[in-house]
Amino acid sequence: VQLQASGGGLVQAGGSLRISCTVSGRTFRNSMYAVGWFRQAPGKERGFVAAISWGGTKTSYVDSVKGRFTISRDNAANIFYLQMNSLKPEDTAVYYCAARSSVSGVVITTATEYTYWGQGTQVTVSS
Repeated sequence: VQLQASGGGLVQAGGSLRISCTVSGRTFRNSMYAVGWFRQAPGKERGFVAAISWGGTKTSYVDSVKGRFTISRDNAANIFYLQMNSLKPEDTAVYYCAARSSVSGVVITTATEYTYWGQGTQVTVSS
C-alpha cells in the first residue's frame, strides 16, 4: 500500500488550503480502511489532527482544529482530503496521512494504530 500526500503550500493566516492523500495498492482493494491526518511541527512530536471512518459517517478532530478543518473521503477514487480553513500560524507543520484496515464505523485517532503512512506535505501559514 502506498499513500501519497499532496496539496501543501504557503498560505497567509486566515486563508484556506486543501490537502489530499491518494491510496494505492492491492491490500486495500475491495477492503474497508480507516484513514487519518497527523501533523508534526519543528521540535514537536507528531500529533493527531483528524480521522474518518470507512463510510464517512464518523469523524474525529483534535480540539484545536474543530470548526476549521474538515476531513472527507472518496472511496471510489481511493483519495481522502483535509480541508483547512481559517488557518493560523500554529497550524504550520508537515501533515501526514495514514491508513489501516478497519471495519465500518470506526475512527482511529492513535498514530501507533495506523499501518501505512504517506510521506508528508508541508503546510506553512504566515502571519
